[in-house]
Amino acid sequence: MIQLDARDIKILSVLAQEGRITKAALAEKVGLSATPAWDRLKKLENAGLIEGYRAEISLKKLGPHVTVFVAAELADHRAATFRVFEDGLNHHPEIINAWALGGGFDYLLQIVTRDIDSYQRLIDSMLDARIGIARYFTYIVTKQVKGGVPPFALLAGHLD
Repeated sequence: MIQLDARDIKILSVLAQEGRITKAALAEKVGLSATPAWDRLKKLENAGLIEGYRAEISLKKLGPHVTVFVAAELADHRAATFRVFEDGLNHHPEIINAWALGGGFDYLLQIVTRDIDSYQRLIDSMLDARIGIARYFTYIVTKQVKGGVPPFALLAGHLD
């Protein structure tokens, strides 16, 4: 694990919130001159802490869509079944996130589609593909209440 100090944490926080920022603006926000800030940023990238840079797109402005969470249980718990299921997810770009869970359900999927009908066609195709789904439970998002970035300072053991 890489040892992070408060400035490294601040750099991660700024990038997670703003993503696209100039060297000078980043340096100003973290209280460094441009070169040391850039050196720290490169160190964080080289250590694999920064996996990429993305834009936050307003799906509402692109057009109608629905976000659905699906809790899925698999037919059995053999390693091969988990592999088949996980490989099967890669064939569906509508599945934007997937988490393996401990406890009740085996997986939680986040799906974004144009409408409920397209969501149902996706589920039907997954069931037809026999990727191991025994049961699934659908939860339709009616509105996002909170979003954000992880609390880097708390995760790294630093307090602001």
